[in-house]
Amino acid sequence: MKRIIGVLAALVFTTAVAAPAQAAGERKLDPRPSTAKLAWELQKLPWQSHGRVQVGKIGKSNEGRPVWHAKVGTGPLRILYVTQQHGDEPLGTPAALEFLRQVGTGNGSWQRKLRSQVTVDIVVRANPDGHERDWRFNYDPDADPEYGEKGKGYDINRYHDPAVAPEDNPATEAGLIQRHAAAFKPSIVVDYHMQGRYRGDDGREITASAMWPTHPDVEPAAVDYAKQLTVLAQRAMDAGGGNVSQYPGGDYQGIARNGYGLTGAGSVLIELSDMGPEHEQAQIRSALAAMLAIAKGAGDGSVDDIDPALAEQIPPRGAPIGSADAAHHH
Repeated sequence: MKRIIGVLAALVFTTAVAAPAQAAGERKLDPRPSTAKLAWELQKLPWQSHGRVQVGKIGKSNEGRPVWHAKVGTGPLRILYVTQQHGDEPLGTPAALEFLRQVGTGNGSWQRKLRSQVTVDIVVRANPDGHERDWRFNYDPDADPEYGEKGKGYDINRYHDPAVAPEDNPATEAGLIQRHAAAFKPSIVVDYHMQGRYRGDDGREITASAMWPTHPDVEPAAVDYAKQLTVLAQRAMDAGGGNVSQYPGGDYQGIARNGYGLTGAGSVLIELSDMGPEHEQAQIRSALAAMLAIAKGAGDGSVDDIDPALAEQIPPRGAPIGSADAAHHH
């Protein structure tokens, strides 16, 4: 009998030790929460976190949907994350929800430390109208845009030019983000997108691509900081089984990566590859790993120890796989 009790006790102990890690790894995250579900998940966070997560709206989309933001932490370093500027590139949004849950509702030593070092504000699903239609643009039937599609809407991620005032911005949601960023004054801006499928020169599939500002007028110090943050993100994503490349992006000042770089922020673009439904959970976790690594590494100052030149060693993206969607130009 003693032996049986001993075995049972051992089993209970083993299960108790194994369960939390397993649950954290296995918890399936909704890759595309509906507009209603996103609102519900966000509005639960303030009470789940005992007020440590604050949720609000930065404004409304053209069709009147809320553009949500959520803030966690009270630290001096200010970080802004933006997800889903392109409505059909969803996976940064569930990663943001999980970041807020982990950092805000958890109260372990690492969460308390991080919250004392940084204030992270997240624009969660910048383009709710585009999400509803599963398309790239916002919704503006009167649009005849330089960037976007006539009769459909604007490509929000071409309208962050710091020379254009938010109230003059034809892309409503980009103007909201501009105004929000100007009030929040972040030192770091990270913009989460999705791309097609690519293979690196070594034959391995690229799981994500990242890039720093490339506009020639961005201050060298801001470029270096963005490169250090890019390396932080790359290391975290690769450590989780990812294979991160450089993103071959342009230098137009309206792209968020360049626009917020021009305002002096360490500005980074992260593009998750659209690898199909069987990889979505891993891709969400990869985006989450980057969010956590950037917040922790910037918060404790360890990012300063990274040589910015290491960013240049991140491999190029390589060739599209099969019918990779050539329309994904961010």
